[in-house]
Amino acid sequence: MATVNELDLAPPEDLSRPLWKSLIRNFRDRFLPDQLPPLYLTSRPVNLGMLLGDFLDLPWYRTVFTNLGDVISPETQPPLQLESRPVDVGELIGDMIAHPWWSSLLRGLADAVAPEKLPPLEVTWEPANPIIPSQALLLTSWSNVISTPKIFLPDQAKPVITAASPGLSMPEPAASPDPATAAFVYDLERDMLRDLRRSRRRERFLIALFAAEILFLISGFFLHH
Repeated sequence: MATVNELDLAPPEDLSRPLWKSLIRNFRDRFLPDQLPPLYLTSRPVNLGMLLGDFLDLPWYRTVFTNLGDVISPETQPPLQLESRPVDVGELIGDMIAHPWWSSLLRGLADAVAPEKLPPLEVTWEPANPIIPSQALLLTSWSNVISTPKIFLPDQAKPVITAASPGLSMPEPAASPDPATAAFVYDLERDMLRDLRRSRRRERFLIALFAAEILFLISGFFLHH
C-alpha cells in the first residue's frame, strides 16, 4: 500500500540555522562554489541583450553615450523570424494618435469626397427570410415557431361589481380631515417656510461677505505693488 506524503507546515531549516553556520556557508558559496555539471538546454536560446540588473549598475555617463550611439548610428538587427501567420490590422491606435490634427482632418475630407473602393463583401450566411428574399429583416412570429398544436383558451369573464354583490362593499367616500390635524400641518408648513427664508438670508450674507473679502485682498495686492 502506497504511503501518502503528509503536508509539512514547519518553517524551513534555514530559519533555525545559527549565524556562524550561515556565514561559513555563504563564504564557501562565494569563494568555493560547487562544481556543477554544464547545463543541458533542450530549447532554443533567445538573446535578450543586457539584463535589467546589469543595465541599472551602469554609471550614468554610459547610458548617455549609449543613447547617443543609438540615435546617431542605430544597431542593425537581423530580420524578424515570424513563426505565426501575420494578420493585417491596419494602422495601430498609437500611430493614429501620434499623427497631427491636420492629418486626421485631411483624411476625413478625403474619405468624404473620394471614399476608398472596397471589394464586394462575401456573404456566407443565408437570408433570414428565404421565402421572400429582401433587404428587410422579417422576424417570424413565436406562434409559427412552436411545433406543438395550438390551443386557444376562452377569455375569462370579468366580474361585475355592484352594490348588491355578495361579499363586496362599495368604497366609502373620503372623510374630511380633522381640524387639529389641519392646524398642525399648517403650523409645520409655516415653520418650514420661515426656516427657508432665514437660510436664504444667511446664504446671501455669506456670499456678500466672501465677495467683500476677495475685493479687499485684490485691492491690498495692488496697493502693495
